[in-house]
Parts: sequence; structure tokens; C-alpha cells
Amino acid sequence: MASGRVAVGGVRSCSGRWSDDAVTRRPPEFLVSVFGCVLVTLALLIIWTARATLLREAYVSELGAEGEPTARWFQSALLLIVLGGSAIAWASRGIRSTAPLLGRWTPAVSLWIGCAFFLLASQVTCTPGCPLPIGATFTWQDLIHTLAAVIAFAAASVAMVQASFAVGHRHIARFSLAAGVVVATIAGVGGILSLLQFGTQVGSVLEFIATTTALVWLVVFGGALARRSRVSAAAVMLRRHPVDVSRVGTVARHADTRARNAAKRSLLPSWASDD
Repeated sequence: MASGRVAVGGVRSCSGRWSDDAVTRRPPEFLVSVFGCVLVTLALLIIWTARATLLREAYVSELGAEGEPTARWFQSALLLIVLGGSAIAWASRGIRSTAPLLGRWTPAVSLWIGCAFFLLASQVTCTPGCPLPIGATFTWQDLIHTLAAVIAFAAASVAMVQASFAVGHRHIARFSLAAGVVVATIAGVGGILSLLQFGTQVGSVLEFIATTTALVWLVVFGGALARRSRVSAAAVMLRRHPVDVSRVGTVARHADTRARNAAKRSLLPSWASDD
């Protein structure tokens, strides 16, 4: 191959050997994050499609209640959330909040806790109508399902707030804080309305909004992780194989500059650096 040209999938280093292209290399975190985002997005589509088939207002859990035609689809959606959320949690295991209390464990742990209780909720569904597990309507099945769902939402909200205090990408941090507040507030209001058995239609809409917000945040968070892992891999590759910019074209020169800047920013405990 003629000297000074860029090969497909590689750049020529100062040593004269062709190395892997630092910009297009796909580290495990990138692939796992993208995989998780795809699964969570699919779960969100299933949930809203199932809701559209109902001719009445219903809480999210009612989609999976015994006897509902959407029960199997809803169970599948929860399992997709468990798998996708666990994958994104794995990719985020290096992130830690700078807040004193929230920094005692990572957002990944909070996400794994939430996924564990979503798994429980998917296997222990509520009874027809999803009645409150109190008084004459009390059943252990409804109690277990309700507690699992509440803890899962709480863990997800904690993960969002933890991510909002991670150093690095201020735009995603703001979105994480806003999403955490929205999910916790809306889910709380919906729960109170459910307990009071008042404004059921409003409460069901609020719960769907909270669910959608949480899943959208998870996809955005996973996308930020994928971007960070790809940029970090480029920085590492460029440090191992310095590029002789006098021998490559404009595209490779720009890639070299971006990767070197990313290498400097990667010293921070962040998930994605602002351009």
C-alpha cells in the first residue's frame, strides 16, 4: 500500500505499521450500552402499544394483570427492561456521584436493584384490576407486586439523581436531575391518588408519564455511556499508536486532534465530555 494513505479501518503510525482505527473501534462498553438501549426502547414501544389496545384508562401494572390480553406482552416488556437496564448498569459501573451520601454506591448498583425488583414484578403480577393490597381487597400477590414496583421506581429515581452529580457532561447531568425529580414526583402523586381512590384516570396517566420518562432517561443515559466508551477507546489507541499527521489526510488529522483532546478530558471521572 502506498505510503501516506489511510487504510479502511486503520491509520498509519509513526512506526510505519497499520493500527486499528481508534475512532471506529468498538469497546465492550459501547456494544453493551447500545444493546441495552435497543432493548429498553423496544420495551417502551411494547408498553405504549399495549396501552393503545385498551379501551379504558389503566395503570401500568394493569397491563400485566391476570386475564388481560396484554399480560404476556407486558411481562415481555418488563423482562426487556431488566435485561437492557442491567446491560446499561454494567456499562456505567465506573461512574460515581460526587455527592457525599449518594456517592457511597454507584448508579449501577441502584439500577441493578431496580432491575431486580422489576424482575420480581414481572413474575408476580397483580390480580385482575390491580386492587390496592389493603382491607377486603388484600392479597399477598398484589402486595408483593406493588412493593416490587415501588422499590424499582425508587431505585431508578436514585440512579438518576446520582448520575446528575457525576462530573463531566453537564447537559446529561441536568437531564438526569430533572428526570429523577419528575419520576419521583409524578409517581408519588399517582400513588397517593391510587391510595385515596380519587382521580384514577389522572393517576393512571401520571404513572404512564413517569414510566416513559424513566425509560427515556435510561436510553439517553445508555447513549451517553456508549459515546464516552467510544471516545475513551480512541484516546487509548492514540496514546498507544501516535499518528504521524504529516502522512495522513484531513479526516485522520481531525480524528487525531479530537482523540487527543478526549484523552485530556478522560482524566475526569466523567461519562461523556462536552465538545
